[in-house]
Amino acid sequence: MEQLNPFVGVDLHLKTSQITVMDSQGNNQQKVKLSNDKQEIISFFNQLPRSASIAIEATYNWPWLVDTLEDLGFTPKLAHPKKVRIIAESAIKTDDVDSEALAHLDRLNFLPLSYIPSQEDRQLREQLRYRQYLVKIRTALKNRIHSTLAKLGIFHQFSDLFGKAGREFLVNIDMNPAYKTPIIEQLELITLLDKKIDAAEKSVVKEQIAGNPAFSLMRTIPGIGSLSAALLTIEIGPISRFRHYKKLISFGGLCSTISQSANKTRYGHINRDSNPFIRWVLIEAVPKAIKKDAKLAAYYHKIMIKKGKAKAKIAIARKLLIALYFMLKNNESYGLAHNINKTTKKIYRLNPVLTLGA
Repeated sequence: MEQLNPFVGVDLHLKTSQITVMDSQGNNQQKVKLSNDKQEIISFFNQLPRSASIAIEATYNWPWLVDTLEDLGFTPKLAHPKKVRIIAESAIKTDDVDSEALAHLDRLNFLPLSYIPSQEDRQLREQLRYRQYLVKIRTALKNRIHSTLAKLGIFHQFSDLFGKAGREFLVNIDMNPAYKTPIIEQLELITLLDKKIDAAEKSVVKEQIAGNPAFSLMRTIPGIGSLSAALLTIEIGPISRFRHYKKLISFGGLCSTISQSANKTRYGHINRDSNPFIRWVLIEAVPKAIKKDAKLAAYYHKIMIKKGKAKAKIAIARKLLIALYFMLKNNESYGLAHNINKTTKKIYRLNPVLTLGA
């Protein structure tokens, strides 16, 4: 490759990659299909100057390729899948987003970019997502036990059925083995998951992320525990990459889809094409948040009466995310509204719930 700064598009699949190398005039210099064997990939890219601009569509399996290219000294770009398709159809008249289209968009400076966290943050993200996955499994097991008791008409007065006294109750309760055996086995799984989740809090939260200023601020949000704060910190990344709080709401999947026709505007369900972990953490935080913040609770009940519990949870989660945005922007803990600029004061007035919780 003799050109000084080639544009490279990579159409990444599970087992193969289609790669186009293009010059600054839009001429294809090379177009190859490689297996996703790392040595084959390394051998190909070692031919290119480290100044090459490499565009990769953000498919689910992009991390290994980005890691490989970064280790080689390149600075790859990650293209937003849906946005790149829209631009490709309008700008270069193709409905097939392949390696050549990616290279063209990059060359024309039309490539819509996705955020690439550092390798360290990507590793932390995987650990935290795995731990949150374990939390989901634990919750599902607990719900299954509650469901079994309800089927049998067995009631209890424990505030925490899975505390010491509650577990003794479950172990000693008299019931048919068809129900009792699964409950005992599920309790054993819950105990194992408790240990795994506690270990994650020690290794990831206390040892790797506890000193992060964003993490410390997020811990002041009502309903947000250590693991949730750590996940939010890593998933959101630097707040400076969001120009407006609405951008963060969209990224977190807490904005409504909009359909406009003539003079009519219809608001649909929340946008699912977003980060599901941010949305899940904040929605899970709502029950505790409304217990700790009286005005959040009042707002929750107002929405619940009008639109139901599900939409009320979304509304509170959205409020928490807006608060989080300004907390990180202004380096303030939850509920502090002093020492802020006029623009932020306006937002706080429009969203009075943001000033609460101190």
